[in-house]
Amino acid sequence: MEEVKKEGKDFSMDIDIRPNRAKDCLSHKGVAREIGAILNLKLKPEIIKIKETKENAEKLFKVLVKDKKACPRYNARLVKNVKVSKSPEWIQERLKSCGLRPINNIVDATNYIMLETGQPLHVFDMDKIAGREIIVRKAKMGEKITSLDNEKYDLDGNILIIADRESPLAIAGIKGGKKAEIDSKTKEIVLEAANFNQQSVRYASKQIGLKTDSSLRFEHGIDPNITKISINKAAYLIQEIAGGEVYAGIIDVYPKKISPKKINLDLDYINSLLGVKVSRAETENILKRLEFITKRIPGNKLKVTVPTFRLDVSIQEDIIEDIGRIFGYLKVPSIFPLAEIAPPKRNNEVFWEDFTRDVLKEAGFNETINYSFISQKDLEIFGLVGDSDILELENPLSTDFKYLRPSLIPNILKNIEKNQKTFKNIKIFEFGKVFRSPRTETKMIAGAVIGSDFYEVKGAVEFLFNKSGIKGAEYKNCKATEKGIFIPEASSEIVINGDQIGFLGEISQQILKKLKIDGKVVAFDLNFEKLVKLSSEQREYSPIPKYPPALRDLAVLVPKTVTVKEVADKIRNSGKPLAGNVELFDFYEGKELPQGMKNLAFRVIYQSEEKTLNAGEIDQAHRKIIDSLEKESGWQVRK
Repeated sequence: MEEVKKEGKDFSMDIDIRPNRAKDCLSHKGVAREIGAILNLKLKPEIIKIKETKENAEKLFKVLVKDKKACPRYNARLVKNVKVSKSPEWIQERLKSCGLRPINNIVDATNYIMLETGQPLHVFDMDKIAGREIIVRKAKMGEKITSLDNEKYDLDGNILIIADRESPLAIAGIKGGKKAEIDSKTKEIVLEAANFNQQSVRYASKQIGLKTDSSLRFEHGIDPNITKISINKAAYLIQEIAGGEVYAGIIDVYPKKISPKKINLDLDYINSLLGVKVSRAETENILKRLEFITKRIPGNKLKVTVPTFRLDVSIQEDIIEDIGRIFGYLKVPSIFPLAEIAPPKRNNEVFWEDFTRDVLKEAGFNETINYSFISQKDLEIFGLVGDSDILELENPLSTDFKYLRPSLIPNILKNIEKNQKTFKNIKIFEFGKVFRSPRTETKMIAGAVIGSDFYEVKGAVEFLFNKSGIKGAEYKNCKATEKGIFIPEASSEIVINGDQIGFLGEISQQILKKLKIDGKVVAFDLNFEKLVKLSSEQREYSPIPKYPPALRDLAVLVPKTVTVKEVADKIRNSGKPLAGNVELFDFYEGKELPQGMKNLAFRVIYQSEEKTLNAGEIDQAHRKIIDSLEKESGWQVRK
C-alpha cells in the first residue's frame, strides 16, 4: 500500500503491484480477488445481460489474423446506433482517480473495463474500416500511422498492427490510429479485446518510443481467456450509457486454446519448504480461496488445477509460496538452521604461497606478476637460443609471446629495466610456473634486487627459510650455473638434504648490458614445490636467556674458494659451548687484499645458560676460536 487519499466522497488506495503479479493484479478485480483470498471473503458473482439483435456479427464483419503467434486470440463485438457524448460523472470520477483522462462515453467505457479486468480494449468506428474487415498483421516496411493524439510513427516489418484492407488502424497493444477514431458522428462501432504476445508488444513499444497503460499490461502478460469476459462487460456498459444495440455473437479467433496447468503438489514438501506444518484441509481451503481447483491423489499429494489468469504459477514451489503467503509468514517460527560446519580441506600449496608472500613483503620485497611467455629476443639476451628444453607455441598471440618461459628471471629483470628510471633500489619477487620440454610445469619463486649485495639477498633467502621452518640449507659454489644467467664466481647452488632447491647469485654483466640495467643485480630462483614439502609450522621453544650476552668481532682472511658456511661452522664448533651465535656482518674483496683472497667479518655472541660470563672466560673461548682458525692452511685471523 503506497497511499490512501480522499477522492470526493470516497477514498482511493494506491497499491504497488510487483512485476511478478502484474499478470493478474494490474486490475481492480485482481486486487479484489487477492484481498478476498487473504480475508477469506468471496467475490460477488457478476451477472451480465446483453440485449442482442437478431443480426449476427460474423455475417457483417470479418477478422483475419495473419500472425497467430503474435496474436494468440482476437475477439470483436459490433454495436450499432450508439450516441457518442460525455460519460456519466461516476465513470469520469473513477477514471480521473486512476490517472486517466475522460474522452467520451464509448472510449471511457473501454478504459473503465480495462481498469476493472486488466484486459486492454480498443474501439473502432466501423464505417471508417475499409471493406469491413480487420487484418492483424506485421507492418510493411515504410508504412506510417498517425495516432489518436496526432503523433506520426514510422513502422517496420517486425511491428504488429491492426489494419483494414487499405492501411493501418492501430499499433497492436499500444495505441489506436486516427483513421478509425470515434467522433461525434460515429454510429456503429467495433469493440476489440485481443491477446498480444509480450515480446511483440515490448519490441514495438521500444522501437517507436511509446509506452501506454495498454502496453504495460501486455508486456507483463495477460490471460487470453479473459478477452471474452472483458468484451462482454464493455458491450454491456456501452449499451447502458450510450444506448447501443449489440449484434448477436462474438467474433472469436482463437486457434490454440490455452488450458489450465495441472501440477502435482506434495503436501510433505510444503511442510519441509515452509518450515511449518500446514494441514491438508487448510491447504485445500487456501487454494480454493485463490480459485485453484484441487483433487486428492495417492501419496499424500494433490492434483492442483491452476487458473489461467495465474500465469506466474508453473511449478509446485510457486503454489507453496502462495500457501505460505495466505497462511501467514509470521506464523512460521524463526529457527536457526542446524548444520555441521566442516572446515575446508587445507591446500598446503596455497597456504605456503600466502605465507611466503607475507614473509618476502616483510623483508621489503614487492610482488610482480608477468605473462608466462618470452620472445625470440629474450632467448638471445639470456643465451637460450638452441636450448631443446624451450617450448614454442604453435599459435602465439604475438612475437613477444612466442615461447613459454623456462625461468622467472628474464621477465623479472625486464621489470627492473622498466622501473630503474624511477626507483634506485628495487626489490621484487614473483610466483609462477615455468615450462620445460617435454611438457613439464614447475611452480617456482624468484626474486631480484638492485642496489644490494649478495649477502643481503642471501639474508632474505635465509630469513624465508627460517620463517618456513626449513633447516640445513647449504650454499655451494657452482661453476655451471643456470643456463649462464648468473656469474659463476658470484653465485651459489642452494642444496637442502642433498637436493638442489635453487640458485642465488649475481646476474651476468653481459645480460645486464643488453637490458640496459645500470648497477649490480642479485637474484634468487627457488623451486617452490620442493620448498612446500620441506616447510613446517612446528617450532622449537627456547626460553629467553637469563644472563646477558657478550659480543666479539672477528675478521678472517681466507681463499675465495672457502665458503662463509665453512668458516662460520668452524667458529661455532671450536667455540662451544659459549659461542652460541655466529653472524657474518661484512664481506670484502679488493686490490688491497692478496690475490685470490677475501675478508670475512663475523660477530660472535658468547652466552651461558648458567651464569654471567666474565672477561677471562670470554677471552679464553675467543682465543680457542682464533687458534682453531689459524690451524687451517691459508686462513689468517686479522688482528
